[in-house]
Amino acid sequence: MKLFRKKRLYALLLVIVIGVLFVRSGWIGQLLYPVKYEKEIVSIAGEHQVDPFLIAAIIRVESNFQSGLVSSKNAQGLMQIMPETAAWIIEQTGLPEVTQQFMMDEEVNIYLGAWYVKSLQNQFRHLLENKPVKDRLAVISAAYNAGPGTVRRWVEEGIWDGTYGQTSSIPYGETRHYIHRVVYYYHKYEEVYAKKWREG
Repeated sequence: MKLFRKKRLYALLLVIVIGVLFVRSGWIGQLLYPVKYEKEIVSIAGEHQVDPFLIAAIIRVESNFQSGLVSSKNAQGLMQIMPETAAWIIEQTGLPEVTQQFMMDEEVNIYLGAWYVKSLQNQFRHLLENKPVKDRLAVISAAYNAGPGTVRRWVEEGIWDGTYGQTSSIPYGETRHYIHRVVYYYHKYEEVYAKKWREG
């Protein structure tokens, strides 16, 4: 009886080990966590000097890679950019006017979104320096979701300290959930695509 139990335990351990190796293998990871528009994400993120895994994670949470999506609040495209935000980016960058139809273009939408992420990084540089990755992701994704002015107010008023560990103190449930999802997908994409994206 003891021998039988031991054999069952070994068999179970073997299945777990094989399962872990199976899930961690590159093509299985890519099957479980697919990323559309890889080339565009990596190229545009590089141009703006932002993390491509963060751009991919934001796209996954915002639109699940559906390029033609328009939300009930009129957020548009892969990165769900509000028209007012797009207008501000265009004003800041001197880009030609981007029409709603043009905003649905995958490359244009990723370009605008990546530029905006870079802008958020600059705005919150004081909170991001020498911080763990999760804290940096928390600040940027909170600002992307709730707006930089709102996040700045939370930090200045001591409502939130800008760390991942204290996201429970963020007043907006949607933003708390958003941060956790972005961080989750960021780490999954990094695990699956790090070698491929960094080596080009």
